[in-house]
Amino acid sequence: MDWTMFASHTSARRLAIAVATAGLVAACGDDGRGTASASDTATSGTSLSGTTATSITDGTTDGTAGSATSVGTDSAGSGTTGASSGTGGTGATDGTAGTGATGGSGGTAGTGGTTMGGTAGTAGTTGGLCPQGEIVCEGDTAKVCDGMGGFDSETPCADVCVEGLGCKLCVPGESQCNGDTVETCDPNGDTWVPTDTCDPIQGQTCDPQFGACTGACSKGALGLSYIGCDYYPTVTQQIDYGIDQYCQAPHQFAVAVANTSGNTADVTVTRGAMTVDSFQVPAGDVVVRPLPWIDALCKTQGPSTLVADGAYRLRSTQPVTVYQYNPLAATVTNDASLLLPVNAWQSDYVVASWPHWTGIGLPGFYAVVASEDGTTVTLTPSATGGQVQAGGGVAANGAGQVTLQQGDVLQVVTSGGDLTGTRVTSDKPIQVFGGHECTQVPIGTPACDHLEEALFPVDALAKEYFVAPPIHPSNPNAEKGQIVRIVATEPNTQLSYDPPQGGLATSITNAGDFIESPIGTTPFKVTADKKVLVVQYMVSQNAGYGLSDPAMLIAVPSEQYRQDYLFHAATNWVVNFVDIIAPDGASVTVDGAPVPAMAWKAIGATGWSWAHVQLSNAGTGNHTVAADQGVGISVYGVQDYGSYWYPGGLDLSIIPQ
Repeated sequence: MDWTMFASHTSARRLAIAVATAGLVAACGDDGRGTASASDTATSGTSLSGTTATSITDGTTDGTAGSATSVGTDSAGSGTTGASSGTGGTGATDGTAGTGATGGSGGTAGTGGTTMGGTAGTAGTTGGLCPQGEIVCEGDTAKVCDGMGGFDSETPCADVCVEGLGCKLCVPGESQCNGDTVETCDPNGDTWVPTDTCDPIQGQTCDPQFGACTGACSKGALGLSYIGCDYYPTVTQQIDYGIDQYCQAPHQFAVAVANTSGNTADVTVTRGAMTVDSFQVPAGDVVVRPLPWIDALCKTQGPSTLVADGAYRLRSTQPVTVYQYNPLAATVTNDASLLLPVNAWQSDYVVASWPHWTGIGLPGFYAVVASEDGTTVTLTPSATGGQVQAGGGVAANGAGQVTLQQGDVLQVVTSGGDLTGTRVTSDKPIQVFGGHECTQVPIGTPACDHLEEALFPVDALAKEYFVAPPIHPSNPNAEKGQIVRIVATEPNTQLSYDPPQGGLATSITNAGDFIESPIGTTPFKVTADKKVLVVQYMVSQNAGYGLSDPAMLIAVPSEQYRQDYLFHAATNWVVNFVDIIAPDGASVTVDGAPVPAMAWKAIGATGWSWAHVQLSNAGTGNHTVAADQGVGISVYGVQDYGSYWYPGGLDLSIIPQ
């Protein structure tokens, strides 16, 4: 290889003028190969007139500078800018200027400085030397530098030559297709590592040109939101004893799949290696399908358990949104969850639940689902989460480290206390549900209802939330009571509210601790100095706010609001609503109809408002919200002693702490 050509492509802005300032020792770069630059300057020289010079500029044509030695203390004189050979400064006092590398000539010395010890170096043909042992590539030949301008050895490479590494199997970081598997070259260039699988059930193929999965359901096509192609519907613990047996017919566990794309979606539901169901969802439509109950997860009050292949896997060839109903029909104990697609799963969650109902013996729970084999899950109980029915690798104090395979479900249930604030972390992405078998809110106020919600990962949590109560089911001019919990993810979290909330503290001392409001109907904004999880609980029917029993909602951070939503509300409920939180003046439509100005109510002095909109049960249950600014929505349905409540959708972007 032509070494002078190699030098011209290495690190820029090396020493083009041997001495720029008094007392400065010039040196080569880290690799001994520097390139002079037309923008190199020096200061504190003496000008022709004896005043301080502000700069010395080398020639326009760059060259790789050599090194100067024994720099003295006198100042360099002024120089002028040249073209192919600029006018350089005078040499350093008491030292010899170094020779330059290939490039335009350095020009003549300036006249303003003292030149007692040396003259300015001219651009020459001798550059810095390749350090001994460094490996450089010339085509597919690896050469080892001898430190004297030559090479100790030259080796033709069978596969590829990598600068600094030599002959390797592949270039680190590059990808290739091996059938439906994407492989990425390891950092040493020695092997191809499987990093992704292009799933034909999701309509994916591996494109050899890019070494990546392509298609509407590929990772590159899907953002971080509630819309995806790969989901894990999961049965959670439901009341099932005596005359209250809800984990069997006629009650149905079911999923609703809403197609957000412009093409028909082919949907496949599996459990382990077994195909459970397959169906199509037309563009813009929704299909509701019942799935068998999983007795090991549903028909139990404990102990904690690990159920192999306990979750269903639902995959689609087009982006869809998925909701699960436990159960679907409007019955006495029920709730629903907006499921998060696998592409939005993360590895760090804070649990939201509700206290163990000691008098009845009904537990709170959380459930963890894995999408990859060999997923290690670590459980760290909160101050209130240390009373657990041991089992499935979980100790009675709530701590544990459990390994899950794809589709496995770990369900942790209380023996007392409250699992809220427990930290669930993993080495691979997971899904976490929180809830309660059946509880009163508050306990002591009839009647009980099932709670469940798919939790947002800590990465998607934020520091600002708007909290608005649901509508009073029998009084459209009033709101239904709710209890709000705020859970800290970091210690010493400070909080403020607009309007002020006298029933809520303004600080939380420990990560995993939470504060709880009294029953209220006032909307407000909460702002924290660290990330928090905010949870809303609809109160029991006998609390005096109209029909419907407890339901649980994970509040959406305002940073995750969207301008468009497709969501589902089960049409077999007595009445369904969507609540919208929007900036004042936003233009918002529901199912194409503008939300009337009179429907909006202010949230303190925040510049935001919220509105209740009743949904029609005449169609399929699919509905849309569109806005010219980001808005938040929640969806709920009520009946006599029954309710469900979930976020209508959200982005799940990663928000820094």
